[in-house]
Amino acid sequence: MLTAEIKQSIDESVLCWLATVDADGSPNCSPKEIFTYFGDTQLIIANIASPNSVSNIETHSNVCISFVHVLKQKGFKLKGRAIYADSTDASYKEQLDLLKSIAGTAFPIKGVILIDVSSAERIIAPGYYLVEGATEESQIESAKRAYGV
Repeated sequence: MLTAEIKQSIDESVLCWLATVDADGSPNCSPKEIFTYFGDTQLIIANIASPNSVSNIETHSNVCISFVHVLKQKGFKLKGRAIYADSTDASYKEQLDLLKSIAGTAFPIKGVILIDVSSAERIIAPGYYLVEGATEESQIESAKRAYGV
């Protein structure tokens, strides 16, 4: 499910957005800074300050995660079922160690949001298909100008 291209995109992205739904059906979309893949079918996200996301996952396990490379303006939308893992879960220590290797000591990790990915779709900025002759390089240059980089 998580191809080499998706894994590379995850590695190149600095934020993902986790969409959940609460008990009343209200959506919640929250940025997550520490995330990565775990094997070929799972995504893991550090619970740093995510009480709403964790609570929502306990009520409704279906989630959507989006991430886009800020300069390439390409990424993926992943959907799946999430659980909140803690120290009682078999692979928790391995997942936690992986997330800590990304976070360093800057972020205290309270637990792990584990998503079994069931589908993946590309996200591509409209400029790729609306601007004649657009390439990844031209999108990167355009983004650099827009961000003052």
